[in-house]
Amino acid sequence: MIAFLKALPFGIFLTLLVGLFIGSGGATGGLLNVQKHDLIIRELSINFDFYWSWALFLIGTGLAWAILAMMGD
Repeated sequence: MIAFLKALPFGIFLTLLVGLFIGSGGATGGLLNVQKHDLIIRELSINFDFYWSWALFLIGTGLAWAILAMMGD
């Protein structure tokens, strides 16, 4: 369980990084279905665009979880 919680930030980082390279090229990554999302906070005048894929997040988190579980505590 602890390995899974440790793997979540790595899965998020991997998804944002790989999604950036796939999405900024105009592709969707096929089955990965990378999509552009807008994060707008009007009170703070923040407009942030990012690319996200739930399939890529699950794959990246699973990979990080497996690596962390094999390393042990």
